Amino acid sequence: MYGVSGTRYEAITWERLAGALAGHLDAAATAPGPDRDGTWLRVGLDGPPAAPGAALAGLLAEELRARGRAVQVVGTSGFLRSASLRYEHGKRDPDAYYEGWTDTGALWREVIGPLDPGGTGRVLPDLWDPVRDRATRSPYVTLPPGGVLVLHGPFLLGHWFPFDLSVHLRLSPGALARRTEESWTLPAFARYETEVDPTATADVVVRTDDPRHPAWTGLAG
Repeated sequence: MYGVSGTRYEAITWERLAGALAGHLDAAATAPGPDRDGTWLRVGLDGPPAAPGAALAGLLAEELRARGRAVQVVGTSGFLRSASLRYEHGKRDPDAYYEGWTDTGALWREVIGPLDPGGTGRVLPDLWDPVRDRATRSPYVTLPPGGVLVLHGPFLLGHWFPFDLSVHLRLSPGALARRTEESWTLPAFARYETEVDPTATADVVVRTDDPRHPAWTGLAG
C-alpha cells in the first residue's frame, strides 16, 4: 500500500501498533548512553480530533504499564486557553484555532520541562476545563525516572517539543473533511500540512482514513 508521496504503508491493528511503539520505547529506554539512563521518555501522538489519538494513547499506556513502566497520558484538550482568549477573533476563526487555542507555554512549563534531564518529574495532567471555562485544579503527578509521557492532540509537531518518539495520525483531505464535525477548522489543518508537513516530520505515520483498518510506515532501525 502506497501513499500519494510514494511512502509505503503496511496494514496493522491498533493493538499491534501499540505493542510495536511500546517495544521501541523499551529499547530506547535501555539503550546505553549517559543521556538516557534513568531519564524520562516523551511521546507525541499528533493528529486532528477526527483521528483516534486518545484511544491510541490509552492502548500505548496499557502496553507500557504491562512492561513495568510508569506512564502519564496528557491531552492538549486540557491545556486550552480561556474562552476570552480563544474567541478573541470569533468562535470560528481557523487561524486563531491553529495559533492560539492551545496554551503551549503551559505545556512546556507544566508537562515537557519537568521531564528534562535533572527535572522534577512533576507533571500537571490538565490545567483548564474548556466546558466550565475555569481551572481544573488537578494535582500534580510525579512520574518516576524511566517513566513515559504520552501527549496527544493536534498541531504537536510545530512547537519543537523534544519528543523521543513522534507519531502522526494522518487523514487524507477527503477523509478529514468527512469526519470533522467543526468544518470551519479545516483551513487550520491545511495550513499545518503546508507549514509543518507532519508526514515528513514525524518518526511514524499512521493512515487512519478508515479507523478500523489503520496502516503505518513502520519504525526506522
